[in-house]
Amino acid sequence: MLQAVADQPECWPALPQDAKDTYATLHMWTQMVGKVRLKLAPLINHWWNVPLYVTARGLTTSRIPYGQRAFELWFDFLRHELVLETSDGIIKTLPLAPRSVAEFYGEFMEMLGSAGINVKIWRMPVEIANPIAFDQDRVHGSYDAGAVERLWRILLSVDAVFGEFRSKFIGKCSPVHFFWGSFDLAVTRFSGRRAPERPGADAMTREAYSHEVSSVGFWLGGGDVNGAAFYSYTVPEPQGFKDAPVRPNAARYDKQLGEFLLMYEDVRKAESPTASLLEFCQSTYEAGATLGNWDRSALER
Repeated sequence: MLQAVADQPECWPALPQDAKDTYATLHMWTQMVGKVRLKLAPLINHWWNVPLYVTARGLTTSRIPYGQRAFELWFDFLRHELVLETSDGIIKTLPLAPRSVAEFYGEFMEMLGSAGINVKIWRMPVEIANPIAFDQDRVHGSYDAGAVERLWRILLSVDAVFGEFRSKFIGKCSPVHFFWGSFDLAVTRFSGRRAPERPGADAMTREAYSHEVSSVGFWLGGGDVNGAAFYSYTVPEPQGFKDAPVRPNAARYDKQLGEFLLMYEDVRKAESPTASLLEFCQSTYEAGATLGNWDRSALER
């Protein structure tokens, strides 16, 4: 059923070539929202308290505790607005439209305050080159609604495939979640064993990779990766992993990143995008788990 429905062309649209500014702006907006969750939600292993989640309309924080109250923030990419809803019935919205990150930040914090939610977040974006404080950023201000809708449609499709892939694993596994720092959608499996500590790792990295993992994700690319791509890695990387045969044929190992990559364009143009992506997820996981001596009989259905 997943394949029959999700292989329709509209489920895997082409990403606009001229939408980088829009995605860069949206990236900053999601970081603001994510930082609110980071500030108020209790720490969960591997920072699972910080991501956003794909919904039928966009991205959500899920419930955030706030004293005797709770609230939720979500991006609605059909009506193009950021929605705030509290447990005592307050609903407020902020239009998603072209304006600077600095303007959006001021309006966002004002919306929270008007609902009685007083929270201070670190104003510097993370995991990007040349960061600019939110309240000073007048560089990023684009918002193409059509480009955002295309990205959201892709996230819906990828979320469904990752969910299908996740269902085959009965060991410890993350939710399918959207990390606003790196602006990617990912799901991570665990062997159950602790991983060697990375020399020189910061506190965030130590927490994220405290145990052996196999992770697959989707992101818009960057650096030498020109275009949206799927990635897969195993940490710690077992000997022989980079030379392992994986599928589909378009997948390749990137030595600089230490990850297998499969370009989004190769998936969307495949006879069955869902089958192609599932093949990538499964074959790269099998390579890492087998070479890493995971107890696969205890971890898989």
